[in-house]
Amino acid sequence: MVLSNEDIKKEIANKRLIFRPAISEDQIGPASVDLTLSGKFWVFKEKYLRKVLDLSTADFKKAIKRHKGNSITLAPGMMCLGITKEKIRMPPDLIGTLEGRSRYARLGLAVHVTSALVNPGSNNRQVLEIVNFAPFPVTIKEGMRISQVVFERLESPTTKPYSKYGKIARRQ
Repeated sequence: MVLSNEDIKKEIANKRLIFRPAISEDQIGPASVDLTLSGKFWVFKEKYLRKVLDLSTADFKKAIKRHKGNSITLAPGMMCLGITKEKIRMPPDLIGTLEGRSRYARLGLAVHVTSALVNPGSNNRQVLEIVNFAPFPVTIKEGMRISQVVFERLESPTTKPYSKYGKIARRQ
């Protein structure tokens, strides 16, 4: 069952669903929460733009570098990684799905390529794979609400909370 705005507010009030920093009332939509973009971006290193990358052996941490500044302009077809300002602590019986915001999607911006899942038991900020599919450059900035998360209740709580069992989550 997808949580409505009222369900989301109850989960927050009962301290089962926690956002740090705390979200504002206007970030809660009819059945989702808008997430804001931090000012941290990562882009591919130049040398990786000119060679074939073997994904069976590639390490994304070696292929990317931190972008300087709290905004970034993406050329057509360019991708960057961004991260949300909000850290989300999830109970073991809720799961989240990241979605793009339609206002930006209609302008060619995709905010996640495939990793839309916010696992039950997570306690981290969300990494966004942001791609410009528009035929023109676009600029994104810190504080923009380019993503939203939809919550669903699991039939039974997980026994493998992501904050304990996720490989990357344990280090965030």
